[in-house]
Amino acid sequence: MAKRAGVALSTASRAFSDPDRLGPETLRKVVEAARELGYELPQGRPVGSMSRDDAQDTVAVIVPDVANPVFGSFVKSAQHEGWHRRLAVVLADTDFDPGHERELLGHLRHRVAGLVVCSPRLEADEVIGLVGDTPLVLVNRETDQADCVLADATDGLRQTVEYLAALGHRKLAYVQGSSRSWSNAHRVELARELTAEAGVELDVLGRQSETVAGGTAAAASVVASGATAVLAHNDLVAMGIVTGARTLGVRVPEDMSVVGFDDIPFAQVSHPALTSVSVPMARAATSALKRISKALTGTAGTRSETLRLATQLHVRGSTGPVPVRTAQLAHP
Repeated sequence: MAKRAGVALSTASRAFSDPDRLGPETLRKVVEAARELGYELPQGRPVGSMSRDDAQDTVAVIVPDVANPVFGSFVKSAQHEGWHRRLAVVLADTDFDPGHERELLGHLRHRVAGLVVCSPRLEADEVIGLVGDTPLVLVNRETDQADCVLADATDGLRQTVEYLAALGHRKLAYVQGSSRSWSNAHRVELARELTAEAGVELDVLGRQSETVAGGTAAAASVVASGATAVLAHNDLVAMGIVTGARTLGVRVPEDMSVVGFDDIPFAQVSHPALTSVSVPMARAATSALKRISKALTGTAGTRSETLRLATQLHVRGSTGPVPVRTAQLAHP
């Protein structure tokens, strides 16, 4: 069998004992040679099953943190859309690690029919280079070389700045997320533009992990900034800021207003309920799967397309008027 396939005996053996260590083309040759010789393939083993030829109905969805409810919502919607389109959706979590993301992309490119990469930590050019000719949709990473679905923060942030300015806030702080996050850079740039237009001061603070712990760590810097309202990279960071501020004796919203991003389900039941900008991740997942499906069925256009989805502010209990003392100092 090894001779017929044109490979070493050890390579032929590995095709059945550890197929993932072989390239897809080598694995295909060994499996075909085995079948031609009448060799009975082991039952229940995934020999050759992970090559793209045998995975025309499988799409991999890669997210940075499935424990974050916003990405959990994304995956659930992708699974739902995949079910209706007869596509099997498999999940990979990179844990915010660009190295892990790089390995996953290289591993999966020949083993699935298509890839949806949500909020990648790698630059778009590197992702495209890693996946080769495998159909790809990027979510919250912008490029003209691949189909993209983007959550456009413009509307939600404009509503936020106008709302806070109407409440008398004249100094805002922004707590950043990862330097590798397209969403973070997009929101910071917009926040700077919109606050300048509104005549509101903005203090962009340092980057934090995109978790409750990251927000708690940022709370002291937020309080020290003198801002009367803070915008957080996401809801988890915002909730951490509320907790950290409380530890420092700062009340929300009486002393400081807090706004999050994503509008996860926990935002409505936190204390106080969190004002947040909703990000349509469920719709983003549905749109991404539709685009992958078109690519697989040959109905997609020849040019890459970018879909921008609008965001919306939802006001709750974590925001309120500027503190009376601050207002008096601003207008003696």
